[in-house]
Amino acid sequence: MTTAAPQLIQATLAQLNKVIHGKEQQVKLALTCLLANGHLLLEDLPGMGKTTLAHALAQVCGLEYKRVQFTSDLLPADLIGAAVFEPQAGKFRFHPGPVFSQVFLADELNRATPKAQSALLEAMEERQVSVDGVTHTLPAPFFVIATQNPHSQSGTFPLPESQLDRFLLRISLGYPDPAAERSLLQGRNGRALLASLQQVLNEGRLKGLQSLVPQVKMSDTLLDYVQRLIAYTRQTDVCHLGLSPRGALALVKSAQAWALLQGRGHVLPEDVQAVFVAVAGHRIIGRQETQGEQLARHILAKVDVVGNGHG
Repeated sequence: MTTAAPQLIQATLAQLNKVIHGKEQQVKLALTCLLANGHLLLEDLPGMGKTTLAHALAQVCGLEYKRVQFTSDLLPADLIGAAVFEPQAGKFRFHPGPVFSQVFLADELNRATPKAQSALLEAMEERQVSVDGVTHTLPAPFFVIATQNPHSQSGTFPLPESQLDRFLLRISLGYPDPAAERSLLQGRNGRALLASLQQVLNEGRLKGLQSLVPQVKMSDTLLDYVQRLIAYTRQTDVCHLGLSPRGALALVKSAQAWALLQGRGHVLPEDVQAVFVAVAGHRIIGRQETQGEQLARHILAKVDVVGNGHG
């Protein structure tokens, strides 16, 4: 499995890049998130290809895919399912909701009420749901991709920090580059290309790759660098809220998965830097009106790889 891992990963990326044009970095981060067994938050304007990315990941990895449009009237039972009384049997039977899938797309998560959001976030954290005192285990792998609009609009319920922390990475696809947009205008759009995608992985292969991530080595020197980055988010006057211990673990896990993506069995400083903004951007809060991603880039620039202080 180990020797085949780099070829499998490269073949997966090649398929994904067929439908998500000109976004190699974001595609790599999305796959990093899946390999690290985390959940992904996509913050973008409508029409940027978020649904296409989710669908493509499921198809190339051979996973079951479901999508739910989140709205203000969505109930927790609409997601996780409910126990329904069946007269013939004379008893209640649990009918699973759409969250019982391997890749679950929660579209416009911030349009649902906090109660519906919490139902999904509990499922993400526990990888199981409880209905009427009975626990139901979710499929494995279980990968949630949630989308939210970056602009505050009427009828949205922003995710609190504690819930944002449940997402391993946050990325934004952004506008396509001119070449990708021209291809789109000529009729070669990602949604139409989905049918031509080849399945590279399956459940077993993906679980095999996921099991390799914790085995990717991190030296003490590199862990020192990670701890300096984390300490800077907590101590600097710029930050109002720094990285939590969960955020720190997310940084390590993401760096390990990114290194595996590069075909290496050990983490380099560049791996930490490649994932830092996606890990920290939605977790840290600036004292001024600084965006989390801007702040994360500022911290990367300030903290040395070798421990000689800041700058």
